[in-house]
Amino acid sequence: QVQLVESGGGLVQAGGSLRLSCAASRRTALWYAMGWFRQAPGKERELVATINRSAGNTYYADSVKGRFTISRDNAENTVYLQMNNLKPEDTAVYYCAAATDSSRFQSLNSVNYWGRGTQVTVSS
Repeated sequence: QVQLVESGGGLVQAGGSLRLSCAASRRTALWYAMGWFRQAPGKERELVATINRSAGNTYYADSVKGRFTISRDNAENTVYLQMNNLKPEDTAVYYCAAATDSSRFQSLNSVNYWGRGTQVTVSS
């Protein structure tokens, strides 16, 4: 069992930055690809970014390309999401996720583990 705990959310003005962190309860480097999803009020949960186990491959949704960066520190069992040039439409609860393969992030039901989420609010 893997527990994921997100932190770093908050309220920021448009154009600002936040860095989200996701701490895993045990060593995830060898076993799991990691990802970030978000869910805005009244909308479905959507994939934001993923990173594979070795950190050699990353994926970004078109809406965040060039603004968000996903990274991981396998020694610290932590994955990060650096969010720059934030927009009001980025407002959502952001969820950390772990999966045995990056391809599993294409389906919510295929994700192995979820965090409880952290709120990000971007004011205009």
